[in-house]
Amino acid sequence: MPRGASILKALILLAFSGAIFPVPAAATGSLAAPEFSLTIQDLRTLTAALPGTVQARILADPRSFLHMLSQVLDEPAELLVLVDKSHPLPADYAPADLVSLGSYPLSVSREDLSLRKAIMPDVLALAAAARADGVTLLFSSSYRSYDHQKKVYEHEVKMNGQQAADRESARPGASQHQLGTAMDFGSITDAFSDTKAGRWLAAHAEEYGFSLSYPKGFENVTGYRYESWHYRYITRSAARLQREYFDDIQQYLIEFLHDNRTALEAKRLPAR
Repeated sequence: MPRGASILKALILLAFSGAIFPVPAAATGSLAAPEFSLTIQDLRTLTAALPGTVQARILADPRSFLHMLSQVLDEPAELLVLVDKSHPLPADYAPADLVSLGSYPLSVSREDLSLRKAIMPDVLALAAAARADGVTLLFSSSYRSYDHQKKVYEHEVKMNGQQAADRESARPGASQHQLGTAMDFGSITDAFSDTKAGRWLAAHAEEYGFSLSYPKGFENVTGYRYESWHYRYITRSAARLQREYFDDIQQYLIEFLHDNRTALEAKRLPAR
């Protein structure tokens, strides 16, 4: 064989062995990341229910994904609870650390608004950052008890009919507001998206751990029509993970954690 052909054959063999061009992790079955005892096949199985684009992004960079995921699993689990039409909260559920927003330097529409004390540092950071940019965030709705949500929902049904109500008002127990970590801003109308505050939140809320719960075009995923005013605090690390790997859709992330938290925790390795 001519010397040039031998060299070419050797280079091809090296390339396929991964010595020159690394073999994708998905083809090796090796551990996906040092934080978990997971193989790529394990990760493929865990992400099988996600949209194809989301799964592909995760499998293309499993180490970075699992590193960020490990940080999210270190956050308090109650801040990432799945609450939707299929996963309601008990009627007697209420956060133990509710505090009045009127006790803080915030702009509020009513004196009876409250949120969990655990999230207030980032609530205040969000409002302060907006204020520094010349934007006032008006907090218009916050924690709602099961009974309060029942009244809200019944009013919506009376005013707009059952079908319309179910597109934009949660039934009692199915509202994120009962968690004490969800809030509505401004006018609570479609016009909010085009206000200065609406545009600022869309651009910056994630930086402080807040996520738009019901984005435009995803009613079939979230169960509710677009609500530009409704944000939920999910922690800064979870908001980053949502943006980087879950198409910036809260429902995808929260459902993934709901379905896989136990399996992931069982596969976590001690910190080195």
